[in-house]
Amino acid sequence: MSAAPERRHELLATAAEVFAAQGYNATTVRRIADAAGILAGSLYYHFDSKESMLDEILTGFLDELWGRYDAVLAAGLGPRETIEALVTESFREIDRHRAAVAIYQKESRQLREQPRFGYLDDSQQRFERAWLRTLERGVAAGVFRADLDVRLTYRFVRDTVWVAASWYRPGGQHSPEEIARQYLSMVLEGVALRTRHERRDTNPVTRTQ
Repeated sequence: MSAAPERRHELLATAAEVFAAQGYNATTVRRIADAAGILAGSLYYHFDSKESMLDEILTGFLDELWGRYDAVLAAGLGPRETIEALVTESFREIDRHRAAVAIYQKESRQLREQPRFGYLDDSQQRFERAWLRTLERGVAAGVFRADLDVRLTYRFVRDTVWVAASWYRPGGQHSPEEIARQYLSMVLEGVALRTRHERRDTNPVTRTQ
């Protein structure tokens, strides 16, 4: 007998918050049940283990993330527009799955050593390929600077975007789209190709003449 989808969703949301706050290893089934307001034994009616709960939380987040990323990557956008769209979708995912993102950030390195969570390593490699190829395409097209270190840029963008899960709270002062816009305005000033006129204006010799 399967549990109602709505109830499973509620329990997974509760488990995600507990995992994010306490860490996976430190979290017990009893602690999740207490947070959900049910007996520990009752939780086994819905899930066979806390590992199953974590698996469902992470796969749900990653499946949705990749559905949106794949749509961006298939849209035929230019490299700059692709970066903008990927960053925006990333912040939207943090808004929808803040706890799952926090778990992914904290636990994935240890979890992906376990066969059940091997897909985390696959997702990380896929994520890296998508970003590196987009950055490389931008350099080749003259949209981004020729001297851009694409791997370093990728790591910077990856870490600074996803760390937002540690402080972002849904319903706050700024929407995920606004945060993405502000973030992009800062990042792209560092990677967008400047015109000859802009380079001349930033030359200290030119400015003093």
